[in-house]
Formats: sequence, structure tokens, C-alpha cells
Amino acid sequence: MRVTGEWLTSPDTQSVLNMLTNAGYKAYAVGGCARNALWDVPVADVDIATDALPEEVVKLAAEAGLKSIPTGLEHGTITIISSGIPHEVTTFRKDVDTDGRRAVVAFSKHIEDDAIRRDFTVNALYVESDGTLVDPLGGMPDIAARRIRFIENAAQRIEEDYLRILRFFRFFAWYGDPHSGLDPEGLAACATHVDGISALSKERLGAEMKKLLAAPDPGPALSSMAACGVLANVLPGADPRFVAPLVHIEGLASVTPKWQRRLVAMGGENPAKRLRLSNAERRYIETAKSALQSGESARIKAFRFGADAALDAVLIEAATLSTPLPTSMKQDIAEGAAVIFPITGADLIKQFGSGPALGAELSRLQQIWIDSDFKLDKQALLRS
Repeated sequence: MRVTGEWLTSPDTQSVLNMLTNAGYKAYAVGGCARNALWDVPVADVDIATDALPEEVVKLAAEAGLKSIPTGLEHGTITIISSGIPHEVTTFRKDVDTDGRRAVVAFSKHIEDDAIRRDFTVNALYVESDGTLVDPLGGMPDIAARRIRFIENAAQRIEEDYLRILRFFRFFAWYGDPHSGLDPEGLAACATHVDGISALSKERLGAEMKKLLAAPDPGPALSSMAACGVLANVLPGADPRFVAPLVHIEGLASVTPKWQRRLVAMGGENPAKRLRLSNAERRYIETAKSALQSGESARIKAFRFGADAALDAVLIEAATLSTPLPTSMKQDIAEGAAVIFPITGADLIKQFGSGPALGAELSRLQQIWIDSDFKLDKQALLRS
């Protein structure tokens, strides 16, 4: 079987592959690029596996006039820059020791060693420069079935890196067949190894959860995570039951999926800390929650909290309360976000000073203005 695509035939990818094969080494595009091409999913980047040792890769790159960066030298990874485009070139490896978070590896000359240390069969596919597909572990049936299956022993793969538990659900959310469900052996292994999640950094957990929640429909994966105890270990208190209706509402409203919106809908104990969100992400989550809890109209939400938070709150309300979306939702949000309160502190400071009394008066007048449906002008408000 042959694989094709601009990602493979581009001169940049070909130059790196040919740099290695012309010197007598094996070189394959591997992993996500091969998997995505077979599923007709856009290929974002191209990783390359080779039997050439890292120092040989660096030497060949120099001879070819290509820039090399030792981005992961101890793990056998050299980044080769061709026409400004980076390609990660990694020597075949085999695991020597693992502790559930990181692995000690040794270099290998055999593609089978490299394949067996990967996580899922659909990620152990290799493509030669001419498009010839190499499938050392029989992953193609899983590609055809859109089945996410651990390589050989699921429990052993998880024990090598407990993050693979979250990757199992994330890959299913993005690529799996929802009608067939999750692979039973993989699901059982995840359930029996949930305690290993505590060994993972919050940054790694957060990165995986954000990717999972951004999937077109993460509902089935999240429900399975909750059922087998994984979700409670990642984000205690989170309830995914409203995610599926939220996905439906997003579709009705022609709204782009957003992981923050799905996270707010799930709730949970201190997601900013549990998932090590950035300050900007934390502030947005808090703003969207405040908009959701305000109980105000879409227009007022948009004025108080901004258009994005207001939209998220209205969509979540429709999903959780099983209420129809307001027909004028988008117009109301746009209008609410555009209005500007006509009073500033400068208008009141002579009368109220710069202390708490000023803030209280601004709040009082703002509420009067909101109650007037944003109609009262500055002079009318100052007379209130």
C-alpha cells in the first residue's frame, strides 16, 4: 500500500528523507503524519524515524547544508531545518527502563523495536519516501475500524507512561468510532491503573485535557472516563453529562467548539490548579462561570463579562436547562458587548471623592442604566 500527500511529496520532507536514505540508512515518516494521512485528516508536522545514530544525522545534515538542532539528543532526536520547516528526526529506540513518567532508552537498528515502544497501533505506522507503507505491528485493521488499541499488552503500555491513559481517551474522542465504543482491554487497563495518574505533572494533565475537550464531540470519551474513575482522578467533582447536549447546542448555533466552554459545563474542583491553566485561561474560566451564574440576559451578560463569556454562558444554560436558544442571541450579545456605560469616575469624584462611596455610586447608576435597557443618557443618570 502507498500513502501520498503534499506533506510527504514536499521538497522539504523529501530532502530530509533522501539525506538519510542516500547515505544507506533507513528513514520513514512516522506516527501522526502517517495516521492522519490514512484517515484523511490534515497533517500538521512530519516526524522521521531512522536507524542512523544522532551524531550521524548531524553529520549528514551539515554535509547537505541543512541546519540541525539537538532538541532531544539524549533521546536520539535531532531537529533538521529544511527551508525553514522543522523535521524531528529520531533514531530507532527501545525502552530499557520506565517509571510511568519517563523512559530510559537505548538506540536500535530495528524498526520493530521502535514500533513496539509506541502507545497505539495506529501510531506505529511508517512511510517511506516513495509512499510505501510499513506496518510492523499490524495497525492497518485498526486504522480501517477507527479503533484505538494499545500495542500488545495495554497494562504494560500504561505502566510505561501513565499519561497514555488520557491519550487513550483523547485519541478516541478525535478519531475513534463512537458506535463501536472504546477498546475493552484498553478501557479495563485504564480503570485498574487510575492511581498512576497522581504521578503525572499537572501541566501534562492539563495539556491532554485541553486537547480532549477540543474534540468535535468529547462526550462519549468523557462519559467513559467518568465511568471507570479516570475523570475523578484528573478533575474531582467534574460531571460530563451536559457535554453531549452542549455539543448539540453548539452545532445548532453554528458555534466553533471550545475546550474552555466544555470545561465550564463540566465543573469540578479548582480546574485552574488541577490542570495548571495559565493566568489568562484561569481568568477566562472564572469570567465565564460568573456570566453563567449571573442569571442575566444575553445582552447584560455581554456588557458585564464580554461577548465570548456571554456566548459560552448562554450555550451552557441551553444545554443544562434544556431550553431553546434565544433567536436573537448573537445580535443581543453583539449589542451588549458594544454598549459603553456613559458615566465615569471623573463625573462623580467631586461629589463622592475617590473612596468606596465613588464605587458604590458608579454601581448604583450602572444598575439603573442596565434596568433602562441601556437607554438612559449621561445627564439622565446624573439626575437619578
